[in-house]
Amino acid sequence: MDLVTPDLGLVFWTTLCFGILLFILGKFAWKPILAAVNEREQSIETALLRAEAVREEMTRLTSENEALLKLARAERDTILAEATKVKNQIISEAKDSAQKEGARQIELARVEINNQKAIAMADVKNQVATLSIDIAEKILRKQFEDQKKQDDLVKELLKEVKLS
Repeated sequence: MDLVTPDLGLVFWTTLCFGILLFILGKFAWKPILAAVNEREQSIETALLRAEAVREEMTRLTSENEALLKLARAERDTILAEATKVKNQIISEAKDSAQKEGARQIELARVEINNQKAIAMADVKNQVATLSIDIAEKILRKQFEDQKKQDDLVKELLKEVKLS
């Protein structure tokens, strides 16, 4: 046998076997294989569509979350501004109240000081009057020990009364 020339019988039987194999594969294997491939392709397509829907849902949820976050921040800023306003108002009212109370206490102290001063002045005047009377009494007793001095003083007082 020559290696270069093909044997026609072998080619015939190989072709026949290949044709039978193709027929059997076409009849029994390709339909299930193609169905499985199509089913797999559709499941991949469905998964891609679901993934796209999930991505769109995530985008929607992300924008909703951002909107809620903006709203929450705006509320927080409003609450903080209101709290600051209330704090400043309370501080202002406390300062006003403290100033009024301080002024009232100062006025009460001033009135009390004036009252105490008036009482002290009256007491000093009373003591000065008492001392003056005591001194005058002592001086007059000393002067009036002598009868002649008493008579002279009475005459002098009478002259003044007559002249006026």
